[in-house]
Amino acid sequence: MVGVGAGLGLGMEGTNCGALLKELQQIWTEVGESEGEKNKVLLDIERECLEVYRRKVDDANRTRVQLHQSVAAKEAEVASLMATLGEHKLYLKKDKGVVPLKEQLAAVVPVLEILKSKKDERIKQFSDIRSQIEKIRFELSEYNDHGDNASSVAAEEHDLSTRKLNTYQAQLRALQKEKSERLRKVLDYINEVHSLCGVLGIDFARTVNEVHPSLHQNGVEQSRNISNSTLEGLASTISKLKTERKSRIQKMRETMESLCQLWKLMDSPEGEKRQFSKVMSILILPDEGITSPGVLSEETIEKMEAEVGRLTKLKTSRLKEIVMKRRTELEEICQNAHIEPDVSTAPEQTDALIDSGCLVDPSELLANIESQISKAKEESLSRKDIMDRINKWIAACDEEAWIEEYNQDPKRYSAGRGAHINLKRAEKARILVTKIPSMVDNLINRTFAWENTRNKPFLYDGGRLISVLEEYRLSRQQKEEEKRRYRDQKKLESILLAEKEAIFGSKPSPKRMSSLNRKTNGYRPNGSANGLKTPNPRRSSLGSATPELLTPRSYSGHNRYFGDFKRLSTSHLNFGDDSLSTFTSISGSEPESPSLG
Repeated sequence: MVGVGAGLGLGMEGTNCGALLKELQQIWTEVGESEGEKNKVLLDIERECLEVYRRKVDDANRTRVQLHQSVAAKEAEVASLMATLGEHKLYLKKDKGVVPLKEQLAAVVPVLEILKSKKDERIKQFSDIRSQIEKIRFELSEYNDHGDNASSVAAEEHDLSTRKLNTYQAQLRALQKEKSERLRKVLDYINEVHSLCGVLGIDFARTVNEVHPSLHQNGVEQSRNISNSTLEGLASTISKLKTERKSRIQKMRETMESLCQLWKLMDSPEGEKRQFSKVMSILILPDEGITSPGVLSEETIEKMEAEVGRLTKLKTSRLKEIVMKRRTELEEICQNAHIEPDVSTAPEQTDALIDSGCLVDPSELLANIESQISKAKEESLSRKDIMDRINKWIAACDEEAWIEEYNQDPKRYSAGRGAHINLKRAEKARILVTKIPSMVDNLINRTFAWENTRNKPFLYDGGRLISVLEEYRLSRQQKEEEKRRYRDQKKLESILLAEKEAIFGSKPSPKRMSSLNRKTNGYRPNGSANGLKTPNPRRSSLGSATPELLTPRSYSGHNRYFGDFKRLSTSHLNFGDDSLSTFTSISGSEPESPSLG
């Protein structure tokens, strides 16, 4: 224990460790620590001190190795840079056995930094020259294959000598000369394209972009492709633009000729002509002399064509107005005479002919309509007598329909206001109805005479009048015969009823009571229920029951009686059961009413 303590004391002489050891021994004395424990503690302290020394020695050795490696690496890098830059001045190494490692490292670092800086500057020079070379090659390239300049320089970093730099500079000067010659030719082409695009009103940027996008770049640093394909593309574009210019000039001259003809035909004012005066003055020049911007643009051509279209439509519209006016006059004449106009001059057909522009002469079309108007007037005049009689017959049929409805009204003899007016009208209607057969016979005779004279059928709204009248007369005779048989039957029933009453006494007749209570078949006094107003005859029956015959008459073809002969058969004239039930109601309620026959 004493030896250990002496060793520690010597090792720690003149330090705080000795004072601490003395203090520790004093504490042990006071405590009464055994010698074994004291020696054990002192041995632990000595072992820990040795470990600290060993670590420090290891750290110092590692630092020495790192310095050796750094110096060697720096010197190797210096040698590599000198070889790359082609420097002949050697780096002088100092004696490593005399000079400490840190001094050696401090000496090589500045040299390395100088060489690195020189290499960076040389790389920049190579990069600039290669960039210019690649840019010119890109402009001359057919496929615009722009190489990676950075990778090219990186691949040649092993040789950054002055000799190599001079080689690149000579290559750059040759390419610059070729570029200058091509660029002058490209600019001449572009100027010509710009002039033609201006005259034609075509987008210059889009036109040159179709040749190559680089041709419309405005920046100073922007490169233009000046390859053989670009030169050929510009030459081809100029040829196409010249062909387009020639085509447009021809088209505008033809359009202007049509425009001048329409101006003369429509007597257009000078104000409308003035907007095209500049175009007219330019079109008389030769093709090469037309250089005003936009004068041959699509917009100008469309404007001229729009004016031609407008004037053509105006001409067509005016012609249609004249034709339509005369056609309307023709239709009015035909409508009044109930004849069908010639379909060859129908509005849809005349409009189509006029719109075609070249299928018909307007003067011939108007002459045709005038001829049809003259014929229609002559036809109408020849039909006037028959038409007047047709109107009288229809009016008589209207009155017949009214009197039948009137006879069904159980209050027609009431003392209400207006009853006497209806009575007077009923008397006149009964007289007029008796004349209907003679009207029809006379009308048939006159129609036959008209047809024989002109050797053609008399048509009324498209149907033959004779056929309608004959069927009407036959249907009326059948109805009269039915009413006669019914009256005979009623007389027989009255005689039998009287005989029964004489035998069994007087009894009310069930049929008579039921007929008295039966609802009237369609007649309504006009106005309120007191029957003060004159009944309004429905134009729905002819004779006793002909609802199809007397609908309101019009030329338009809605006259169901005269419009379609197929609809005028006996089955459509309603001379059947409906007529019989109506007459039964009338006879049953008023057996003493006068006969309509």
